[in-house]
Amino acid sequence: MKLTLKIWRQKGPKDRGAFVDYAVDNVNPEMSMLECLDVLNETLIERGEEPVAFEHDCREGICGSCGFMINGVAHGPQRATTVCQLTMRHFKDGQELVIEPWRAAAFPQIKDLVVDRRAFDRIIATGGYISVSTGNAPDGNVIPVGKEIADRAMDAAACIGCGACVAACPNASAALFTGAKISHLSVLPQGVPERDHRAVNMVAQMNAESFGGCTSIGECTAVCPKEIPLEVIAIMNRDYIRGSWKKRDDVVKTIAPVTDWSSGRG
Repeated sequence: MKLTLKIWRQKGPKDRGAFVDYAVDNVNPEMSMLECLDVLNETLIERGEEPVAFEHDCREGICGSCGFMINGVAHGPQRATTVCQLTMRHFKDGQELVIEPWRAAAFPQIKDLVVDRRAFDRIIATGGYISVSTGNAPDGNVIPVGKEIADRAMDAAACIGCGACVAACPNASAALFTGAKISHLSVLPQGVPERDHRAVNMVAQMNAESFGGCTSIGECTAVCPKEIPLEVIAIMNRDYIRGSWKKRDDVVKTIAPVTDWSSGRG
């Protein structure tokens, strides 16, 4: 296969970026998208040019490190698939692929296809912990959990935090991500003690970041590689409304967003 990759290149956060065309020959249809970029980078290095920067780790669709837009679609055209799992057989010989990073104010540009997604880490950090003391590893049947509840928790816990939901949303909302992180704990009995506190704090942190508001368009779940359902947003809203009333006298503390990648300062 022969492909033309139109890739967004940007040297740093304060530099102007632009698309650059690269012709890639001898693409194996069984390659993943990331392997195709590896082949391109080897060619660029041999020519003495700067390789394309992109994030990756497990390359098994588990860690959520990878992710970028392919022809305007987060993670590309294949549903429930991360870019590291997306094989080149899903494209046509001679096709042009426009590759660009997540576009969201809450995900500042770092370099090429790499963006700063630490806003997600701060949302998780404000969620706190579960106070139920388990001691040693308990028997699996000590706390009975119905299959329906367990399935709902597992569906939400499947979120890998890749950021595709934010990139696809016209409002750049993080409601699907935050809803998943709230609901996978709140539906389980172990997560009940902190349920209200957790929802209030995590939503407050989400609002403190530069994410937009959710208008239930559904683009987020359409591109989610783990197909997180929109139900988690409803659970988040329910827990937040109840928590805001029950914890209305509590002081809600948020973590100051960090915008300077190099120094770690806000």
